Amino acid sequence: MSIRHSVIIDCDPGQDDAVALLMAYGSRDELDIRGITTVAGNVPLRLTQENARRVTELAGITDIPIYAGCARPIMRDLVTAEWIHGATGLDGCGLPDASMSLADGHAVDFIVDTCLAAADGEMTLAPTGPLTNIAMAIVKEPAILPKIREIVLMGGAMDHGNTTPAAEFNIYVDPHAAHVVFECGRPVVMLGLDVTHKAITTPARLDAIKRLGTPVSDSVAGMLTFYNKYDIDRYGMEGGPLHDPCVIAYLLRPELFSGRHVHVAIDTKSELSMGKTVVDWWDGNDQAANATVIDRIDADGFYALLTERLARV
Repeated sequence: MSIRHSVIIDCDPGQDDAVALLMAYGSRDELDIRGITTVAGNVPLRLTQENARRVTELAGITDIPIYAGCARPIMRDLVTAEWIHGATGLDGCGLPDASMSLADGHAVDFIVDTCLAAADGEMTLAPTGPLTNIAMAIVKEPAILPKIREIVLMGGAMDHGNTTPAAEFNIYVDPHAAHVVFECGRPVVMLGLDVTHKAITTPARLDAIKRLGTPVSDSVAGMLTFYNKYDIDRYGMEGGPLHDPCVIAYLLRPELFSGRHVHVAIDTKSELSMGKTVVDWWDGNDQAANATVIDRIDADGFYALLTERLARV
């Protein structure tokens, strides 16, 4: 199959980010991955950039550069999520420390330079963590905007948050960055909790990954077993939701998903609802739509695709 997207993956690994990276690495016939950029989020930047390299080495990838980016949100103190991901951010994987080097330079500069060198509408940005790097690139050099085909992100929620009653983690960590991204004028696809909580890693789906019997599948199974524990206890489901790989699956097979083109605003003012994605699902405020909000997924098709791509790595 021919290349579908020239993409920069911006992430904060995190087990689900790690699985998203591995899914992307197994899809290089369809994804031209120009680089991986890391941001503080699930754990601090010193760990997210380390974890991205650990996962890349697991996949045997040597030709994709990895950049460290912003170590804190634009205006607020950093909030992390070790209670979900463990002290390293990748607890359960058993991977060694990374030996590959970070690429020289800052992630924001890499995003800017790569986009400026691209044709109009060529680049897809795929953030799976807080949107700090993406927003900073847009603010630093607005001339990148025509180069962006779309921004496909994991974040937000129409209904219940997972970090506060109102807000999903990625948007809550840096709501001001999210505001910049949603208001940037380029196509945005939001894969939030409304869809990712329908992508449940049931025991049968986890067993299918285990049965691949590769070092990658063993590591993924270990990560997801650890990662699932918190959400199974919290939500009372038979497995945990798998958030970030939905971004990669959308790039590969958008027909697995559906949603609606609507207006999304980000609350940056109220501490009670800071980081809430206010989704005008029924077009009640007459503001122009600025995002496609995904709320449905073919979960069986998603896990079949994920398992097939992990088998390639």
